[in-house]
Amino acid sequence: MSSIITGEAVVLELRPASFASRALGLILDVISQVVLAILLIILVSAASRDLDEAAIRALILSSVIFSVIVVPVTVETLTRGRSLGKLAAGLRIVRDDGGAIRFRHALIRGLLGFLEIYLTFGGLAIFVALFNEKSKRLGDIVAGTYSLRQRVNSKPRIMPVAPPYLQAWIAMADIGRVPDATARRAGTFVQQAYLMAPASRINMAASLASELTRYVAPPPPAGTIPEDYIGAVLGERRNRELARLRQAEIRNRATGERLRKLPFTSN
Repeated sequence: MSSIITGEAVVLELRPASFASRALGLILDVISQVVLAILLIILVSAASRDLDEAAIRALILSSVIFSVIVVPVTVETLTRGRSLGKLAAGLRIVRDDGGAIRFRHALIRGLLGFLEIYLTFGGLAIFVALFNEKSKRLGDIVAGTYSLRQRVNSKPRIMPVAPPYLQAWIAMADIGRVPDATARRAGTFVQQAYLMAPASRINMAASLASELTRYVAPPPPAGTIPEDYIGAVLGERRNRELARLRQAEIRNRATGERLRKLPFTSN
């Protein structure tokens, strides 16, 4: 997995495509291009019976170039890095900085792709991709692009809630002094707790619960489980924030309606 740092110093985790998924997408693309070339050759042969042999050869060569270079370059440019094979494999071609490719990137990939895929029967592309950590072929190295996985299993979104035995206490508790940084750390723990080892999970929950108790009053009932305590505080904090936003929306709507009813005069 590669990291891209944006201008706002935010680290984005991008997952390059594996060699197998790239090979699958490439095979599907090659099949579609070869089928298109065969169809065009058949049409050209049927429509050019009155032409001489040199003209027919030129038309056939043009059909092949159109199918294996012009069409792929055009499709990747218009779709910003997608193609039939990449769509089926859940891939997209992006620049090394994570941005969408443009015509020059697609053109370089298309021209070198004809060399490394068709003229060498894929041998050059396979050889280069096997020794590259992002499974880049020669066209990607020269163009400054790589294949990005877009079908990534989404992580389950866990909503923190107060267990029944803490609902009466948290409804009356003062949690307004909980700092945003502390709440973010606790929220991250809630989302990732299921991935942690049991011992680490227990220790982290106890540490975060101890930190939250500095800002929450009154203290929870005796025997409260630290993880339940964190869920109760975060869940109630979310509910109160949502209620405050709804009240603000209602007030803004009422103010807007009153302003629209005011008489408008012109000087």
